[in-house]
Order: sequence, then C-alpha cells, then structure tokens
Amino acid sequence: MTVAADRMAVPRGSVIDATPLRTPDVANATMMTRRGWWLVVLNFLIPGSAQSLAGNHRLGKLGLGATLTMWALIVIAALGGLLWRSGTTSILLNPITLFALAVVVVLYAVLWVILSIDTLRLVRLVRTRAPQRFLIALLAIALAVVQGTAGALAAPRLFAAAGGIGSIFSSSAPVVEPSDGYYNVLLLGADSGEGRDSMRFDSISVISVNAETGAVTITGIPRDLQHFPFSDGSPMQELYPNYFEGLADQTCGWGSGVNQLTNAVSFCREDGGASLYPDAERHGSDPEIEATKDAAEGLTGLEIPYFVSIDMHGFQALIDALGGVEITVTERLPEGPGPAYDGQPAEEWATGWIEEGTQHMSGETALWYARSRYTTSDWDRMERQRELQQAVISQMTPQNVLARFQEVAAAGTDVIRTDVPQGLVSTFVDLAVLAREQPMTSIEFNPDAGVDQEWPDAAATRAMVDAALHPEGE
Repeated sequence: MTVAADRMAVPRGSVIDATPLRTPDVANATMMTRRGWWLVVLNFLIPGSAQSLAGNHRLGKLGLGATLTMWALIVIAALGGLLWRSGTTSILLNPITLFALAVVVVLYAVLWVILSIDTLRLVRLVRTRAPQRFLIALLAIALAVVQGTAGALAAPRLFAAAGGIGSIFSSSAPVVEPSDGYYNVLLLGADSGEGRDSMRFDSISVISVNAETGAVTITGIPRDLQHFPFSDGSPMQELYPNYFEGLADQTCGWGSGVNQLTNAVSFCREDGGASLYPDAERHGSDPEIEATKDAAEGLTGLEIPYFVSIDMHGFQALIDALGGVEITVTERLPEGPGPAYDGQPAEEWATGWIEEGTQHMSGETALWYARSRYTTSDWDRMERQRELQQAVISQMTPQNVLARFQEVAAAGTDVIRTDVPQGLVSTFVDLAVLAREQPMTSIEFNPDAGVDQEWPDAAATRAMVDAALHPEGE
C-alpha cells in the first residue's frame, strides 16, 4: 500500500493525523530531516507539543498541561510583582510556597527531560539525512541538558530558601509596624569563644531602615559604655531606675558596660532571666538580648522590636559564601593572638599582616580586620566593624545572593539568630532593594561625637539619632 493510500485511509476530521509530522513519508529523507528539526525545536519551546503532533497524545496532553500551568504561574507572578509587589513577594517567600515550588520544578524538569528523550525517538534519526542527523541528535541532547540543568539549579535554591527562611526567621514573633517611619533592628556581633561562661556581644548596633525609601542608618553603641538608662516600661528599669550600675561580684560578673548585661540578666540569676522576660524564648529571643534591646532603646529613643545576632566565629563563613568583601584598609593591622607581655612589638607576635589599600578579603581576613585591637583604639575597632557590616550589606546584591544562594543559606543558618518574623521577610527584601539606591548613614556613640563613655547623656544621644533619622523638614 502506498503512502498516498495510507493518507486516504485517515478518518475525516483528523487533520493533524494527516500531516507529515504524524504520518510522514519515511522514504523522503529531506522531509524527515525537516520534520526532525521541527520536532526538536517545538519540544524545547513548547514541551509536549511534539508528542501532541507526532506521538502519544496522552503524554502530549500531560506535557502541554504542565507547560501551560508553568507559564500561567510565571505570568501571575509577573503581574503580581507589577500590580501587588508586597503581597506577591510575601506569598512567594513563604516557606510552604517555596517548598511547593521546588517540588513542582523538580517534577517539571523530570517531565521535560522525558519529553526530550521521547522526541528524539519520534524523530527517527535513521530516516534523516547525514550529516544533519548528527546535528539534530546533538541539538536534542544539548537542549535536554539545558532543561535538566535549569531544574537542577532552581530546585536546590528553592529548597534552601524554604529551609533557610523557616529555620532562621521566627514563626511566632508578632509583626510590629514601623515606628516613626522606621523599622529598627538590634544587630549583635556575638562572641561565644572558649573559656567564656556566657555569650558576650563583641559589637552592638541599631539598624534603622526607612519604611518608605529603604535608607539605612547604623547607630554604633560601644560595648563598654557605662551608666546607661533603660527604656520606659522595661523590667530592667525596675531594677535600675536611673542607670545600669554594673556588677561587682567576682563569682558572677564584673564591670558596668553594655556587654555585662548578659551576666546581669541571665548568668547571675537563678532563673536565667525568665521572670524578667517570660516571652523571650517563645519569640525566639533570650532575656539578655531583650535587656540589650531595652538598653539600646534607652540610649537611642527608638522602638526596637527585633534583633539579629551573628556569631562572630561563624561570620567568616557568611562572608566566604558571598565571595568575600571589598574593604579599603587605611592602616596596617596585625593578625594574631596579641602580645604576650605589655609593650611587646607586634612584629614579634603577629602571624600575618593586613596591608593598606583596597583589598578583596576572605572571611578569615575580614574577621581579623574587624577584631584587631592591639595596635589601634577601641573606637577604631568599632568603625572597622561598622565598615565591615556595610560592606557585607552592599555585597548582598540580589544577583550575588541568587548565584550563591545555597552557600549563603547554609552559612546563615549556622551563624544567624533572629526574632524577625517570617511575615516581615518580604518587606525587608523590598526595602533591601531600595536601600541600594540610598546612601548609608553611620552614627557612633564615641568620644569623637561628644559621648562620654562613663556617664553618657541619654538626652543628647537620643537627639543625635533623631536628627539623623528625621532631618529638619522631614
């Protein structure tokens, strides 16, 4: 029976079945070659179309249905981003949504590859012309690799995002509206090194983010600042109505700096501070962190509902995950454990040096840069820590984070603690994008700013912050 007779036998109305794509003249090598190119390209552009036109209709419907569903989700997300960005971002950054999307991506990528392999079968390479049959096979394999790679890259990032957001951000802490136009977050550089009975805060800052423009202001609070007040209504204010008097018990703690609040609140109390801050643990915080919030509020006059604590020993992992940071060093700094005796030259104990000039630092070098203190003042050290914080923030571009998302998420889970609720993640992501277009302001409560380190004037420090956040006319 001839091919023409075969085509005459096709039932009326089966237009697709009568086309060369489904019932080709296998003896016509030119037509079979052209058909092969079409099927491979169509399968890549519209997965499932090759099967609908030339193969298993059921498999084709499954592929087309999955493709249309994927396109619909992309269009809805794009429209949502244009018309309702905050709500769309909130939905997309929900851990459950991210996990579901990851599963969908995996299933779609597997189906895409299966459709590609089946398309190569439908092409009937042996009936196509040489050498084009080899080029068709090469294109089909290359496109299948692209499809599989896309899924292999996207799915792990979505799973990492779901796990990272779910484990880092609080699911129980309440969402607090911005105060006087700002979201204020206490940023702590925590030091839990060997030989320490409790957590100490190596650096203390308040990050204020403008709720409309995303502009960031960082207020640095010296860890050894003494005789500071607490915010009104704080349980610490009941213990210290005027100012923090410090500790003088050698068995419990010694000193009056901000970093001694850990001992005063938790280590020196039998209940670990639970009676002072009974809701702290439930919201993902600790009594000593809540007390530090209250101290920062007393000094800045700000409402500070949230904190982010970064373990300084693991901070280098986060920097390495970001690919390092760029810092301009203005003074040669030593790396090493410090002098063995008073006056010992740094050249004798330094294990390395951080030279002057602009450098792209690894996490280890950046940590040395932030913590070096034996050849400079504590105020210089504070400024370097603030500089490093700003460098890390500027390095966390959407492109950089996406490219290294799994590494960043893994490092963040290990080194970051926070009580920022999951409901605010999308808001902070939006503000972070806006922040890149705004200058970053820094305030330091140090002697250069006229702040007495033993008896600070709280009214003056509050005025400094207010002037920075609300310039005249705003």
